[in-house]
Amino acid sequence: MEKFATLINGSKPVLVDFFATWCGPCQLMPPILDQVKAAVGDQAVIIKIDVDRNPAVASKYGIRGVPTLILFKNGEIKWQQSGVVQARELIQVITSNQTI
Repeated sequence: MEKFATLINGSKPVLVDFFATWCGPCQLMPPILDQVKAAVGDQAVIIKIDVDRNPAVASKYGIRGVPTLILFKNGEIKWQQSGVVQARELIQVITSNQTI
């Protein structure tokens, strides 16, 4: 939890994929996130958090459904959406939050 807090409070955008191993739509996200990582490189950090293994974090951010993606920057939520999100939309969200 401390490492997570330190990470999301940084100036680099952090995209968090809240997921569950039993969730069908969650299985679609890894290749999409790979595309996003390839496009944005080290301009952003992408992490995955299993809501079943990290219930305190999921509860803190009000995660009700998975997958839920949240973009943090400087400790603030800049963008949030539930469901499968396509790579081009995620890339756009990350790049639009880099210079703010």
